[in-house]
Amino acid sequence: MAKRFAAGRARAVGLATRGSTAPNRLRRVDRYLVGAQAVRLRAAAHPLVVDLGFGSHPVTTLELSRRLAAVRPDVEVLGLEIDPERVDAALPYADPPRLRFEKGGFELAGRRPVLVRAMNVLRQYDEAAAAQAWTTLQVHLAPGGLLVEGTTDELGRRGSWVCLDSNGPLTLTLAARCSDLPRPSALAQRLPKALTHHNMPGQPIHEFLRAFDAAWAGAAPYSAFGPRQRWVAAVEQLATAGWPVVGRRARWRLGEVTVLWSAVSS
Repeated sequence: MAKRFAAGRARAVGLATRGSTAPNRLRRVDRYLVGAQAVRLRAAAHPLVVDLGFGSHPVTTLELSRRLAAVRPDVEVLGLEIDPERVDAALPYADPPRLRFEKGGFELAGRRPVLVRAMNVLRQYDEAAAAQAWTTLQVHLAPGGLLVEGTTDELGRRGSWVCLDSNGPLTLTLAARCSDLPRPSALAQRLPKALTHHNMPGQPIHEFLRAFDAAWAGAAPYSAFGPRQRWVAAVEQLATAGWPVVGRRARWRLGEVTVLWSAVSS
């Protein structure tokens, strides 16, 4: 899929998403972008961010634009959809140059963004096709750019995402509303396509989730101080046990945990 396109113009590559969306469905990944990735956005010479596959309504793209502007006021957000009818429906919400909508797919409409948010886009692909989509997206990143690809539930309460640069995957992040999480392995339903079929005994992602469940159980006494404190205590146990946890307690208190990709990939 990573190839040149004729006539100096990128041909849209990919399949239309199911289109379902809702306000705040992607708030957890947005919070990660404006927090853990704020330095990358501030350092960009051209702060172009692509929201890939915004769906039947651009509400989450509008939210992304507003949230990123708090970090970088001159940020430019480009919403891309392969379905031209969805693009047409989004155009009334455009606010150039800060917010635009165009037809495009994995080729990113020929752009070179510093950040790409591709959430709930690859769920319908098989693992090989999803891997090829990663390759195509990586090729089109700006130098130092980052791809954030993953999935969330419909209400945005649970999700996970992988961060990749031009060389490959870097980290996996799991995020949840801790108050209604029975155990961390419940997030397996939202794993990125690259990990979904590897969650079985003997595989690294399965071992990580098993270790997280054990840490969650061990942190049960912290429930007296609230579910977030229990999450933080469980993540601390993971780090103590040798799992390569990335980030600080401030991120953990948000119901996030990020680990190096090498620790959970096959």
